[in-house]
Amino acid sequence: MMVFDISLISVGVLILLIGVLLGVAFLTLLERKVLGYIQIRKGPNKVGFTGVLQPFSDAIKLFSKEQIIPYKSNFLSYYFSPVLGLFLSLLIWMVIPYMMGFISFSLGLLFFLSITSISVYSVMIAGWSSNSSYAMLGSIRSMAQTISYEVSLALILLSLIFMVMSFRLVDFFFFQDYIWFMFLLFPLALCWFSSMMAETNRTPFDFAEGESELVSGFNVEYSSGGFALIFLAEYSSILFMSMLFSVLFLGADLNSIMFYLKMIFLSFMFIWVRGSLPRFRYDKLMYMAWKIYLPLSLNYLLFLLGVFFIM
Repeated sequence: MMVFDISLISVGVLILLIGVLLGVAFLTLLERKVLGYIQIRKGPNKVGFTGVLQPFSDAIKLFSKEQIIPYKSNFLSYYFSPVLGLFLSLLIWMVIPYMMGFISFSLGLLFFLSITSISVYSVMIAGWSSNSSYAMLGSIRSMAQTISYEVSLALILLSLIFMVMSFRLVDFFFFQDYIWFMFLLFPLALCWFSSMMAETNRTPFDFAEGESELVSGFNVEYSSGGFALIFLAEYSSILFMSMLFSVLFLGADLNSIMFYLKMIFLSFMFIWVRGSLPRFRYDKLMYMAWKIYLPLSLNYLLFLLGVFFIM
């Protein structure tokens, strides 16, 4: 029985990983199409039917190009940091709230916080080991940004945990059967969405990849496969964060098509923001994290604690 269970879990994990990678491929296509229409032009429309095979041709092109390794880079850490980044962004998908006896463990939210904390290291090592000033500046910015916004993410999560009294993501589905937390905690939902964009280094918080200042940020020295892995890790994180927002604030019935439509809409929101808003100023980003989101999430936490103890 145990061998059967392990084999079943292995097959499930494999299907999950293939699904995530396919989702990432078509998310890049969606982004290019949506940005095209926002800028009043066509997106990719040549490869396959209306450009539907474009992500696969891009993947073949990227992985078949020559890998250029900077002469003075720290080779091993330079080579393996994109692999570490992709591994962590795929590993975090283990917390997805399955209803069957898959990998639904009781400390899912703590696992999520641990992995997001560790994923800072892949960006840091990528920037440092490239031995380039631009890459180093990009990685320093990314580290400061991610660490700052992890604080508000953790406090918002604490507020939700006090509502549910559980770290299991499946329990969020049962507690939102009648009303979504989006309606009960609307300001926290907005803070979470903004912090999600800061955590994944997306516009308007894409300081780690500020093309106008840092050429391309921490990944400036990467080409071919290394660049593709960093790219995959970023878009996998976007998909995961959209899934997590759906679970925490919009109900989490994985057996319903509505769950996946919510997830796609939230991923579209990332792209919509990218097409609409200019880049934020770095000092304002830090001000927002420590002077606005931190007090707001702390006040909500104390309020919910008070309500909890009164009840």
